[in-house]
Amino acid sequence: MLQRLKTLADAIRNAFSRGASRGLEATVTAAPGAARSLRRVLPPLLLLTAVTAAGYAVLTHPPLQAVPHGQAALRTNQFSGGSSEFREGSFLRIPGLHEVRLFPLRDQSFHPAALARAGGPSPLQSVEGLSLGLDMNVRWAVDDKRLAELSRRLPDDIEADVIAPAVQAVVYKQIARHTVREIFSSQRAEIAAALEAELRARLASDGILLRGVQIGSVDLPPDYRRGMDNLLADSLASERMRYTLEIADKKVRETELEAAADKVRRETAAEAAGREQIIAAKAQEEAMKHVLPFKQKQIEQRALEAQADSAARIQQAEGAAKARRIEIDAEAAARQKLADAEAYRLAQVGKANASQMATEGELLTRHPLLVQKAMADKLSDKVQVIIAPPGSGGFIGSALLAGTTTKAAGQGDEPEKE
Repeated sequence: MLQRLKTLADAIRNAFSRGASRGLEATVTAAPGAARSLRRVLPPLLLLTAVTAAGYAVLTHPPLQAVPHGQAALRTNQFSGGSSEFREGSFLRIPGLHEVRLFPLRDQSFHPAALARAGGPSPLQSVEGLSLGLDMNVRWAVDDKRLAELSRRLPDDIEADVIAPAVQAVVYKQIARHTVREIFSSQRAEIAAALEAELRARLASDGILLRGVQIGSVDLPPDYRRGMDNLLADSLASERMRYTLEIADKKVRETELEAAADKVRRETAAEAAGREQIIAAKAQEEAMKHVLPFKQKQIEQRALEAQADSAARIQQAEGAAKARRIEIDAEAAARQKLADAEAYRLAQVGKANASQMATEGELLTRHPLLVQKAMADKLSDKVQVIIAPPGSGGFIGSALLAGTTTKAAGQGDEPEKE
């Protein structure tokens, strides 16, 4: 697209140059008419030229600038000196009027490679004068609250122009105060804390926030490293022997303590067993003190229970006998009452029968034919026809009554014979 616009601008310039030359030639030949036509054509051509130049300038120098993620942009007006801060996004930037500077908002890491090797370009010096290298990593960030101030003070390359000189100055000074042994092993943490404290104060004045300083490996000269390795080996052998002797001594003490503990354990077990037996005997004795009265009370209770059972059985027998006598008396009284009632009934029935017989006898005496009628009524369901002997003129059942009377008289005489 940019190439096409450039081509179009060149074509317009060529057209203008050709039109101008032709206009001059035409002016020479026909001055009045050519001047009028030139005045008509020139304003549109100038407007088109201005628009083309503006488009070319916008394409080559766009007015909008994007702010990358994790950075902040500070736009400064070159005429008024005012500044505006922009974070992630886009903002208007007019070339020639605005000056824009980007600052990182994320933490940055600086690794001074020149200080890492003892044979490097900038080795460190210990208090003995030995060269050594120190592997470091400095983590820093720009104070985002002071961007307007820092844009005028800080150089463009902050790491090379601010961080690196400050680190070298602080590290050289701190390392030169300590021996190699202190740097290598005994005071590494203290040296790192001192470096971080001094470097934080030094960078804070420049608007740089120190997040932390990490110290890695220490690079020593080869001869010193070999001597230190031998020294460490001898020291390790001595330490190993010392630890071996301490372990053997501790094993001997451990055996003695185990024997003493076993003895004490056995004595304690024997004493505990004896105390258990004594306690068991005392407990049994105490239990017998309570068991014997309890047994005595059980015997007394059983005797009382037997007496109570005997008394209860006697009372039950007496109660049963009394109940039986009451039942017998009640039964005899009941029978007496029944006998009296039966005798009274028989007496009343006899009296009723006697009265009835007397009444019937008087009635029969007055009316003799009632006997025949009664007999006929009795025999009516068994006998259809009764034949009476002719000329008898008497009771038709006299023969039967005679036989019955005779039989009854015979039965009534037998008790008298006895």
